[in-house]
Amino acid sequence: MHTKLKKSDKIAVFCGARPGVHPNHLVFAEEFGTILARRGLDLVYGAGGVGVMGALADAVLAAGGDVTGVIPRSLHERERADNAPGAIFVVRSMHERKALMYRLAAGFAILPGGLGTLDELMEVATWNQLSIMRKPIVVVNHRGFFDPILRMLDHLVDEGFLGANERHLIQVAHDAEEAIDRLRVGHSVPAPATA
Repeated sequence: MHTKLKKSDKIAVFCGARPGVHPNHLVFAEEFGTILARRGLDLVYGAGGVGVMGALADAVLAAGGDVTGVIPRSLHERERADNAPGAIFVVRSMHERKALMYRLAAGFAILPGGLGTLDELMEVATWNQLSIMRKPIVVVNHRGFFDPILRMLDHLVDEGFLGANERHLIQVAHDAEEAIDRLRVGHSVPAPATA
């Protein structure tokens, strides 16, 4: 089954609330957000007003796109996310945050981030593997940031814990244009694994 994105579809972008140590993470987030909006796609994100998240959301808005943030109440209060860019939905829990983001999004792009970013990547990949949803996932491996994780996925295939067709649920792009092209084309989702 193939998914084909339309103009005004929302892309959930998983990324860090921190800037990272290299300034290129913020520069790339701005570039990605600008291209996303110019290509007619809107953003769903974790409602962080700083770091990679903030740079991304600001760029989408500056380029004329719509931004929807989703944040749990506890984080909203702790991080004072009132200044986060875009329309903000405050939900009760992290589970509700992820469920709403997954429902709103037509596809997923992954930019640099930490544990939360990796958690979201693995969860949407698992949901696709189990046919809970069928939405494209693209890791944007700008400057090789995700090389260690991609090697680990290949290792899972080599060790027999992940099928080669399931490995392709997580597509890889090296720049924003390629990532959005991959999201627009969509991908095939393999049948659920059997025990």
